[in-house]
Amino acid sequence: MFDGWKTGEAQEQKLVAGGVKIIYSRIGDKADIVIKRILSSHRREWIVVTSDRAIADHAWSTGSIPVSSEDFLNAIERHALFLSDEEEEENEYYDHRRKGNPRQLSRKEKAVRRALQKL
Repeated sequence: MFDGWKTGEAQEQKLVAGGVKIIYSRIGDKADIVIKRILSSHRREWIVVTSDRAIADHAWSTGSIPVSSEDFLNAIERHALFLSDEEEEENEYYDHRRKGNPRQLSRKEKAVRRALQKL
């Protein structure tokens, strides 16, 4: 999603590049408003990459899973490392042992982990 609030076109623009749908909001619309509209109107489990608290809260409220930009980048980097050296075992890049407090993860933390595994 790209913000066309100050310099966008009169109409919302959509295009697909590399299998990714790109949306440019129309002039006068902030990208946050368009993202919230899409999440609310298409009630399904989206994976929303954002570090914006308001967008993340809205995603949770509509049944979607917000993933922080940092977690998304880490997942992409892990995936790239795995693909670059397929002869190495995946366990070398991702430590499955639990660290820290042995308490169970919250429902939201579990949902974020499941979403990251899908990427």
